[in-house]
Amino acid sequence: MALNKKAAELGSRGESFTVRYLEIRGFTILDRNWRIKEGEIDIVALSPENEIAFVEVKTRSTSDYGDPLESISSEKLHRLQRLALAWLATHQRLGNLYRIDVAGVLLGRSGELSIDYRSRIL
Repeated sequence: MALNKKAAELGSRGESFTVRYLEIRGFTILDRNWRIKEGEIDIVALSPENEIAFVEVKTRSTSDYGDPLESISSEKLHRLQRLALAWLATHQRLGNLYRIDVAGVLLGRSGELSIDYRSRIL
């Protein structure tokens, strides 16, 4: 299996894990992998408090090279902000409360996943 295929499968697994994490906490998933030419939003979810959460998910198979959240740069967060505004405009939801969240998912040695979820990054 090619390395990029393995990475894509790991990323997909991390996103699915994050979706389940959010649903258990009362979120409604509105969109997944929404893409325009400027980039992609991994997960768009409506929180129990009626805020739209735009979630960036970073999944790693090891923490040898640092925490997954360390790979989310300030430039990436600003791009997510622009993408969030584009999603809101496209879906006629400008004016809704929204936030940028991040999820760091780590694959443990025995195959279990753990999550570090942080809200309101910007």
